[in-house]
Amino acid sequence: MAAIAKFMFDADFGRAAEVKAPAIAAAEHEAALAAAEARGYRDGMNAAEAQARTEAERRLAVGFERIAAGIEQLRTSLKRVEDRFEAEAVEVALAVGRKLAADLIAKEPFAEISALADQCFREMLSAPHIVVRVNNSLYSDAKQRLEEIARARGFEGRLVVMAEADIAPGDCRIEWADGGLKRDRAATEAQIAEAVGRYIAARRGAATS
Repeated sequence: MAAIAKFMFDADFGRAAEVKAPAIAAAEHEAALAAAEARGYRDGMNAAEAQARTEAERRLAVGFERIAAGIEQLRTSLKRVEDRFEAEAVEVALAVGRKLAADLIAKEPFAEISALADQCFREMLSAPHIVVRVNNSLYSDAKQRLEEIARARGFEGRLVVMAEADIAPGDCRIEWADGGLKRDRAATEAQIAEAVGRYIAARRGAATS
């Protein structure tokens, strides 16, 4: 059998495998290094700015939360103060109202009686009789003025004015055949005082809660 011929080359394959890197000029190397450093600096600055911005936003959010909590606390405190002042103002108004009412009755004891009787005469023109009970001290004046009001309103029934020792000045009782009404300042004041007392208690309770 004939021997297989071997192909031999003059080329040195070991040397051919070596790849030489292209040479870079010193200036290009410095420029590339400077560019890389600039990119690194920019990236670092951007990262730092982003971190600082995130931290600032976090602190701002915390600050807003604290402000909101403070405003809510202030609002609650102001509401308590407002409730307390309102309760005190109502108490003062009630006291002033009582004083003014007493002074008005002392000056014009017949004023409220006149207004109430006038309303009754308007609505009871067909009543056969009306009885008006007043305090003893007002009897003479009340009789004359009530008769004048009855005539002015066209009341044709019988008007009876009676003096009662247990009726306070400024109060009266008006009665007719199937009904009646009365003005009792003490009872009215007691009802008002009770309602005001409940209101004030509720306000003061809210002020201390």
